[in-house]
Amino acid sequence: MVCLFCFTTTPLTNDEMKGKYGGAFNSFKNNNENFDISLCQAPCKEPMCWCASMACFCPAQVCIRHKVLNHVHPGSGWSNYKCCQGYFGGCCCIQPGEMGEKKCPVPCMLLEACLCPGPAVSASSNVIRDRYSLGLDDDDVRLIRCSNCLFYFSVCLSCISPFTDCEGDDTLAGIVNIVSDVVFCCVGGCMTAQVNREMKLKGPNPPHRQLMEGRS
Repeated sequence: MVCLFCFTTTPLTNDEMKGKYGGAFNSFKNNNENFDISLCQAPCKEPMCWCASMACFCPAQVCIRHKVLNHVHPGSGWSNYKCCQGYFGGCCCIQPGEMGEKKCPVPCMLLEACLCPGPAVSASSNVIRDRYSLGLDDDDVRLIRCSNCLFYFSVCLSCISPFTDCEGDDTLAGIVNIVSDVVFCCVGGCMTAQVNREMKLKGPNPPHRQLMEGRS
């Protein structure tokens, strides 16, 4: 039942949109248009970008963010950069746009890619979603559900294992962590390749929209 739930494509509920990754996609759930290729198609349609983004994740995210920002605002360089482009809120004194991004955008982007790899790749994808009012396809729905399930399962194992004497519980937790890492690397590569493909198709001079003004 859990496996069937993880991979079902039925519309996301409001509770799921509050999950670890779901909240970042909430504003796109009612959009009708989608990326030219789905996440599952990305490895075959954009194999070089997919492989490169997995092999060199952090440098790839720096490159794709710069490309995304200059696709939306041609010739702007890093002037519109801020941590996670404001899609993921900060905490306490750590707030996007107030951590020296204007003075040192590239070092800040490197730190973002290394310390917050999930939000980093999602932020670049969301910029393009915002730009062209793109919604969630079936693969996106599966990703959100599967990621949330892996996250909750990992948290449960981490909380339970210190209080049990069951043989192999540490091994199980390790396996779950490995599976989670593999899923993340593959999906991160797919999202990067998906974004790169969309920018190539739209061309260097996309039609002007006002959607990005509030975030960038």
